[in-house]
Amino acid sequence: MTSDQRPPANRPESPLHSLNWLLVVGLAAIALIRPLFSIVGLSDALGKPATPIVLTVAISAAWILVVGLTRVRRPVLTLVLAGLLYGVVAIATSGLALRGGAVVIFGSGSILITNLAWGAGCGLLALLLQRLRGVR
Repeated sequence: MTSDQRPPANRPESPLHSLNWLLVVGLAAIALIRPLFSIVGLSDALGKPATPIVLTVAISAAWILVVGLTRVRRPVLTLVLAGLLYGVVAIATSGLALRGGAVVIFGSGSILITNLAWGAGCGLLALLLQRLRGVR
């Protein structure tokens, strides 16, 4: 097979190739509301821990509704990746890298695992919503 030939039509498409990457980035961007509230001081002004909790619930609802009410092909993977991308951006913007190696290793790992779980949970709820709507 030469470099300009396409793979056989019966080859299954990779899950990552079937994703709407613009949607993944957009969903991750929605989650940036949380650190933005903290950076500009709104979390302190409106009260902690209520503000971060309310924002997390609102972001989760937005993710679930955006994905669950549309025909996103891989809702769980889409939201897992949105959570991970948000986690990477949160790590980069929080300055963990300036606090030492142990904080980077353990802090980054826990942030990524937490956001992966958050995305997976929202993805499962979005998938359930799609199924309830009859989307296949």
